[in-house]
Amino acid sequence: MINVTKTFLPPQEEYQAILKQAWDIGWITNRGVLVKELEERLKKKLQVPNIIATTNGTLPLQIAIKALGLTGEIITTPFSYVATTSSIVWEGCTPIFVDIHPEYLTIDETKIEAAITTKTTAIFATHVFGNPCDVKAIEVIAKKHNLKVVYDAAHCFGVTYKGQSIFNYGDISTCSFHATKLFHTGEGGAMFTNSKAIHDTLFYHHNFGHQGPESIQGIGVNAKMSELQAAMGLAVLPYIEDVIDKRKAICEAYSSAFSKTELQSLKIRKNTNWNYSYFPVIFKNETQLLNVKAALEKEQIFTRRYFYPSLNNLDYVNKVSQPISDTISKRVLCLPLFYDLPIIDVNKIIALVLKQL
Repeated sequence: MINVTKTFLPPQEEYQAILKQAWDIGWITNRGVLVKELEERLKKKLQVPNIIATTNGTLPLQIAIKALGLTGEIITTPFSYVATTSSIVWEGCTPIFVDIHPEYLTIDETKIEAAITTKTTAIFATHVFGNPCDVKAIEVIAKKHNLKVVYDAAHCFGVTYKGQSIFNYGDISTCSFHATKLFHTGEGGAMFTNSKAIHDTLFYHHNFGHQGPESIQGIGVNAKMSELQAAMGLAVLPYIEDVIDKRKAICEAYSSAFSKTELQSLKIRKNTNWNYSYFPVIFKNETQLLNVKAALEKEQIFTRRYFYPSLNNLDYVNKVSQPISDTISKRVLCLPLFYDLPIIDVNKIIALVLKQL
């Protein structure tokens, strides 16, 4: 059986050796030495000024809305994982969808201004499959209309754009460290900001509102990462470049095989150092996608319709047609991609896909 993804697991003894530090102290949560070490190492690795490690990748989205005091309408993309939209609704705001670029698959920055109203407080955009939004254009729009910018950068570990970490753009960026992600802590995530003031607000929001053991700064939740999670991150981090290199080779094999077909691949934005986090292909219609998916599953090869459905079709939002996202979401399929996927299996996947075209 070949799954669409597979968690990279470091040698168990290495994980246990790191975890032993917390075990010996008897401190496995509430920001112990391992969480703090992981944050410092990630700051250095990613070249970011501030980071807060969290227990998952969804709470940072919700906390970002709370920390920035967002209300009313938030402009967002319909082509993302459901957590992007559900976080907006969960925090009592209204998602206003703006359609996506047909090649980059990120929010179409040329359509954002038309969606701005007197109730708009922010732009909530997703870097899709690690492919950056047009962050410069969005920054100009946000400054013009006095809006905050939050990026769902769940797929973006290690991505740089114009020489900067993608996490350094916007008021707040978030990332997922879920087990299916490129870099992971089993379950986890992080929040990033260039602002010390915003960082301090994010910090107390993620720690029950505490600003010190006997002082409550304001409302908060428990989004803290545990030492068990941090130990996994510290064990995975030394292998990340090798993981990326192996995924790159698989992506290049797919790209080469499909380059002369009618399949559409993700167009990576210029000046991006991509991380090969996913390999989506876009078919000419949904029927062709379903035929390929069925042919692969017959051979115990499992893909994922990611992202599907287009989020403007969720039951708890105002359903407004988004023509590009609506059609792309029905035609996009992510193929198997993980660090030790054998080339013989990659070639088998390619052959099965090509046979259905």
